[in-house]
Amino acid sequence: MATRDPRWVFKDRPSFALIIGLVLTGICALVSFSFDVVFNGAPVQFFIALMLALAPVPLLLAAVLALDRMEPEPRSNLVFAFAWGAGIAVLVAGVINSLNLHYIIDTARLSEASARNIAATFGAPVVEETMKGLVLLGLLRFRRAELDGPTDGVIYASMVGLGFAMSENVSYYIAALSGSGVKGLAVTVVLRGILSPLAHPLFSSMIGVAVAYAAQRGGGDRIFPVLAGWSGAMILHGLWNGLASYGGFPGLVVAYLTLLVVLVVLIGVVFRDRRRIVALIQRYLPPYEPTKLVTQADIYMLSAFTRRRQARQWAKAHGGKRGLRAMRDYQLAATELGLLHERAARHVVDEQTFHEEQRALLECMSTARADFPVRSMHAGSVARGSSPPGYAPGAPG
Repeated sequence: MATRDPRWVFKDRPSFALIIGLVLTGICALVSFSFDVVFNGAPVQFFIALMLALAPVPLLLAAVLALDRMEPEPRSNLVFAFAWGAGIAVLVAGVINSLNLHYIIDTARLSEASARNIAATFGAPVVEETMKGLVLLGLLRFRRAELDGPTDGVIYASMVGLGFAMSENVSYYIAALSGSGVKGLAVTVVLRGILSPLAHPLFSSMIGVAVAYAAQRGGGDRIFPVLAGWSGAMILHGLWNGLASYGGFPGLVVAYLTLLVVLVVLIGVVFRDRRRIVALIQRYLPPYEPTKLVTQADIYMLSAFTRRRQARQWAKAHGGKRGLRAMRDYQLAATELGLLHERAARHVVDEQTFHEEQRALLECMSTARADFPVRSMHAGSVARGSSPPGYAPGAPG
């Protein structure tokens, strides 16, 4: 009888629902891009705009994912969040924003420029943050256990925000190229692609932090934090658009300083959350020492990024790709074990789920330790420094 792969507990395999979701978001992205080609520019202009919009994305994704090293989120969830922002959120928000613009022009008898400023300041923030926030609400409803803290909320919000910004930039770049030529395009690329690439992720992170906070609360206690985060995202977004529309150069300076303050605060929140996770590891893993799957040296290694990285380097140097994968699996499983205990303490998971995931995580740790590159090394070689500083792996359990 085939046994179940214990790595299921990492929840990193695409499901049928995910595949369907990615197909739908892909279709929406194609529809949105087709609108850009038909209404805003020629295919050549679209291609130029698309390349410029895509160019900073790898660097931005790397910056966001660098925050996600302590307990990496399932890649399938991250891909879906990005795709939602780039496809469904952009398409629906674009249609509603266009309808709002025409409604303002028809009813208020304003010029198109004035109507655009009003729509951008008061209408677009509500629509866009709502569409981006829906995927975060979906995580709260269907993947609550994945939201272990504010870092997770920031990561998912940033992914959906980056996807949204990428697709939105295509429209802006085409409009600039069509209206003002290369000079207008250059200015738009500098403003949107270089000076404010994290604007949408920062707006959405207000919702992400709130949703992560709500995930740790009971049913009735979740509503207020979500509404507060949603309001914060819309206010920040509206403030940014309003200052850019009405404030001139001083307004832009204030807008950028505001985003900088928000960015610094969120980075502080992430670092504080890391210390919380380390404290959970140090609290919940020592009782597992009798199983020989965890030692004091392991807990010391798991408590700092530098020692985690040194352990992976040691595993790769002495065990190649197999050793590196084993060390990564061990670090992830051990961290998830600490977080699982916290979820159980907060009654986020029931007793049966706790024991199932606990068993799977311990099995992952056992399998990983068996693949550590220690069998070809005697204890003396480890003691003399073959292992990274501060880390000497114990015997496989």
